[in-house]
Amino acid sequence: MSGTDRETLAVYEARARDYSALHHGPETAQRLRAFVTALPRGGTALDLGCGPGWAAAEMRDAGLHVTALDASPEMAEVARARYGLAVTVAPFDALADEAAFDGIWAHFSLLHAPRAALPGHFAAIRRALRPRGLLAVAMKLGAGAGRDRLGRLYTYVGRDELRGLLTEAGFAPESEEVRMSMGFDGTEGETLYMTARCD
Repeated sequence: MSGTDRETLAVYEARARDYSALHHGPETAQRLRAFVTALPRGGTALDLGCGPGWAAAEMRDAGLHVTALDASPEMAEVARARYGLAVTVAPFDALADEAAFDGIWAHFSLLHAPRAALPGHFAAIRRALRPRGLLAVAMKLGAGAGRDRLGRLYTYVGRDELRGLLTEAGFAPESEEVRMSMGFDGTEGETLYMTARCD
């Protein structure tokens, strides 16, 4: 998450262990496996907004060299305790690597960033990826912004909007899918998942 919205961070501070108990369905597991398979064997990956660390741990266990970043110290502690991960506690703005990663997994994390910050975040992700690097991003589908029942800030995006953001940052979108999913607050909604490669 961006770290700029204190109310969102406060929710994760209070509910980190509850959030870490969520079970990810077979579709999410399949997406992660496809992401890992698309990267070079033994390559490098960044879990951007890693939360409790389940995806970073699976990427590590699959043989990737993984960096995990999250703005919530409480989430980082859960990831350390549960999976032995060393998580960098920092907002998205801290991403300053250049050509460091073969892939970046941003799974329901950038949706907490303000819309005005998204172009800058995608530009930083583009710089952090190696040539032909792969980005996987999941957001909530829709328009505008709002808070869920728990008080977390969401920036909703449309298909064309997300494609445009990725293209402007220097990515070539590869795949997309829309699915219904249940949020941590118990609200069902459409989610948008895209993959894109550096041009």
